[in-house]
Amino acid sequence: MFKLNELRDNPGATKPRKRVGRGPGSGTGKMGGRGIKGQKSRSGVAINGYEGGQMPLYQRLPKRGFNKPNRKAYAVVNLGLIQKFIDAKKLDAKAVTEDALIASGLVRRKLDGVRVLAKGELTAKATITVTGASKSAIEAVEKAGGSLTVAAAAAE
Repeated sequence: MFKLNELRDNPGATKPRKRVGRGPGSGTGKMGGRGIKGQKSRSGVAINGYEGGQMPLYQRLPKRGFNKPNRKAYAVVNLGLIQKFIDAKKLDAKAVTEDALIASGLVRRKLDGVRVLAKGELTAKATITVTGASKSAIEAVEKAGGSLTVAAAAAE
């Protein structure tokens, strides 16, 4: 049996805190490991990325491209996974909607909508309604005898 007063951490699991500036006997007294004078020995100094007056690396490198601030992010689903979920009876092939995909666990969250891509085989005759789809995905669904409706207004 354990006793509460006998509980100890594993040897070496914890280290004592380094108490800086507590006299010459501590080994980190007087200047506290900061050296003599200079900007870094003072308090309140934050000079990350500063290169002593030389143009910093992040400013010397060329900037390219543009990140669109209002771009849309879609949850992506492949046809092969939809078929797998239909086979496992987690999805109803007659009505595959964005909400049904979330309820089945195939899509975690809708984001700005769900986009279907053509990776994998679809053999079931499925009726799919989503925000977006690739041309090859639409062809693959229609080839299997189903229909894929792209409802762009569902995202707004």
